[in-house]
Amino acid sequence: MKTISFAIESGILFDRSKTTHQKQARQLDIKPIDVVVCNLYPFEKTITDSQVTLTEAVEMIDVGGPTMIRAAAKNFAHVLPVVDPGDYQSVLDNFSSNKKNAEFRKHLAAKAFYHLSLYDSQIARYLGEEHFPEEITIPGRKSMRLRYGENPHQQAAMYLDPQATIPLKNLKKLSGRDLSLLNVTDIYAGFEVVRLFKEPAATVIKHNSPCGIAIGSSPKTALQRAIQADPESAFGGIIVLNKTMDLATAKVIGTFKDEQKSNIDIVAVAHLTLEATSYLKTVRKTMGIYTFGRIPLHFHEKFDVKWLGEGFVLQTADENIEQSFANWQTVTHNKPTRLQLKQMQTAWKFISRIHSNSVIVIDPTVPMTRGIGSGQTSRIRSTMIALEQAGIWTKNAILVSDSFFPFDDSVRLAAKYGISVIVQQGGSVNDQLSIKAADELGLIMVFTNRRAFWH
Repeated sequence: MKTISFAIESGILFDRSKTTHQKQARQLDIKPIDVVVCNLYPFEKTITDSQVTLTEAVEMIDVGGPTMIRAAAKNFAHVLPVVDPGDYQSVLDNFSSNKKNAEFRKHLAAKAFYHLSLYDSQIARYLGEEHFPEEITIPGRKSMRLRYGENPHQQAAMYLDPQATIPLKNLKKLSGRDLSLLNVTDIYAGFEVVRLFKEPAATVIKHNSPCGIAIGSSPKTALQRAIQADPESAFGGIIVLNKTMDLATAKVIGTFKDEQKSNIDIVAVAHLTLEATSYLKTVRKTMGIYTFGRIPLHFHEKFDVKWLGEGFVLQTADENIEQSFANWQTVTHNKPTRLQLKQMQTAWKFISRIHSNSVIVIDPTVPMTRGIGSGQTSRIRSTMIALEQAGIWTKNAILVSDSFFPFDDSVRLAAKYGISVIVQQGGSVNDQLSIKAADELGLIMVFTNRRAFWH
């Protein structure tokens, strides 16, 4: 209670430029406090312990500290609010120069209010039970200044939730280029793909969407398949791998460069051996080499935010994909084999992390993409792109759509290319036309009864 006493708060808050304030301060024997240096109770650290009780967490909600900081920040023209030990030297320099730097004081005040906002937002989220409260502040702490934004003339920085468990938090540069905004978002898109699998999984990402995804019995096999899925598009891409990259796996990138005359911009993997790191440095000096450690199966709190310029949309994340398999429905006379079903389920995981509208072709036996048609405004156009890209690999392959087919045109086109299985959401008014076409053409069709849009 001492820190929220009348004497302390008045000593911080009274305006030295007003004679009435000065007079009242003398009458009440209020001593001026010109600097407030305050570290808040460690609420953020406390709630990281999964065993902490509500009572213990509430005990770590600081009251006196924020009160003093807020008063000092409001009266920054006369009082220095200091909440960051990194500013101690600057504050001392300000004293030694005997200056009252107005911009420096304003900077400290803004920093103090940002600090309080971050602190309070974590408390509110911890105590709150609503997904979508009437008012919300999204907490973030600057993790990295980026090389540039979406384009070189734009500036950017990466912010992470203080409670984040996402691997971006542990991103470590070993060699090569610093990251731009697109590099970071591409790496994140890669995380979202490979974290869906316990097996070695690899993807090549460009513009936040995979151009190849594969799993394998080893990281080397997974990476080979992910590149082979679309070697043309892999040029200048970002590789994300959910397992340790050893020398044999790293040499896949060297072979790709030698045989295809193609480069990879960024490699981001769970771990790298020393031999693999040394080798990659010889493949391309500017290639960014990063590690991110273990990918958790579940994040601390998973929401998606879509920014709207001066606002945002918040939604729950598209999770629990495997649980949705129980709702799948075979709607044709022909039924899938056990191997086909396994491939279909793998493909549904793949497409759930590919930009919509999307249609993909997956190999009938190998868990890898053969063709990806994504980011289109027409379902038939996505189908055409996927089939064309798959080329000779469409025979007996599996075609997957992230939503329903509004017409039977995609079904008939798929059959011409030799597709044997179609997976789609179902739910169109023209479902019966698609089912009828599939039966006529001897195809297997399964409805997932769940959409997999990803924008």
